Amino acid sequence: MNHHFEFLPSGDVQIRAAVQGEGPLVMMVHGWPESWYSWRHQFEPLVAAGYKVAAIDVRGYGGSSRPHPVEAYDMQSIVGDLQAVADQLGGGKAILIGHDWGAPIVWNAALVDPGRFSAVAALAIPHLGLGKAPFIDIARKLFTDNGLFFYQIYIQDEGVAEAELEADVRTGLRKIYYSISGDAPPGTWPADKRHGDSLLHRLVDPAVFPGWMTPADLDYFVNEFQISGFRGPFNRYRNFHRDFAWLSQFKDRSIAQPALFICGERDSALKMFGRDVEPRMREVVTDLRGYHLLEGCGHWTQQERPAEVNALLLGWLRGL
Repeated sequence: MNHHFEFLPSGDVQIRAAVQGEGPLVMMVHGWPESWYSWRHQFEPLVAAGYKVAAIDVRGYGGSSRPHPVEAYDMQSIVGDLQAVADQLGGGKAILIGHDWGAPIVWNAALVDPGRFSAVAALAIPHLGLGKAPFIDIARKLFTDNGLFFYQIYIQDEGVAEAELEADVRTGLRKIYYSISGDAPPGTWPADKRHGDSLLHRLVDPAVFPGWMTPADLDYFVNEFQISGFRGPFNRYRNFHRDFAWLSQFKDRSIAQPALFICGERDSALKMFGRDVEPRMREVVTDLRGYHLLEGCGHWTQQERPAEVNALLLGWLRGL
């Protein structure tokens, strides 16, 4: 890869972006627990197709700033980071691609700022509108009230999940990456854990890691989190009420830009959204030009299936 890093001011923080190529800006936004590096397989094909590609480290991760307060990680602030990057690298315009937490980030950026963000593709997490209540409140009723473990509720207590992951970053990442990949047998991410269990409790550290994540790839991710820690990444999960309040002003607005959705059919994240995801999504994403489920693929969509994902992205980009 022939990328270079740029450090771009956004208010009182700096966002690191890996940048390569010339042309219209395509900005890629990773999820948890990941990095700009999660998009390593997307650079060359998109650059060759005539785009300027920028993969950011979301604030709190990698080479980007790591403010301490929980509220520094609300959706409004992170959308502001995307706006700042679009202004500095794309002349005020960008096409957005996001995965995992990066998906709600790009969906909401496209929702609130259609002037800057001309098209949006998301991997793993669909857009279904605001909902009736903050997601964390719904999760407490579904899981905690029934004595069940739910990782996003475990993360709510500041410092607890951080201490667990930071004690052994490599083993923690290995367990998380493996357990929701398409290579893991069903049940590797246990559905029957109890409230009070920890995040890594009963997760498997595989003897042999799937081929899509090389030892050098894993080393890169481990090093990034050994530098950054996990507070910033986990703070994204601590803003559901703040985000709900901010996004309520847009609750009747749909996303009208050209859109694309790609997900692994073995991705446990999609199951959180219930049935009939595609028709529900088309009600609020009015120009959804593709809804693709990749057979046998788990949660790490663009890393597990780079060739398929790149082909779908390039086909969609050509149609814009």
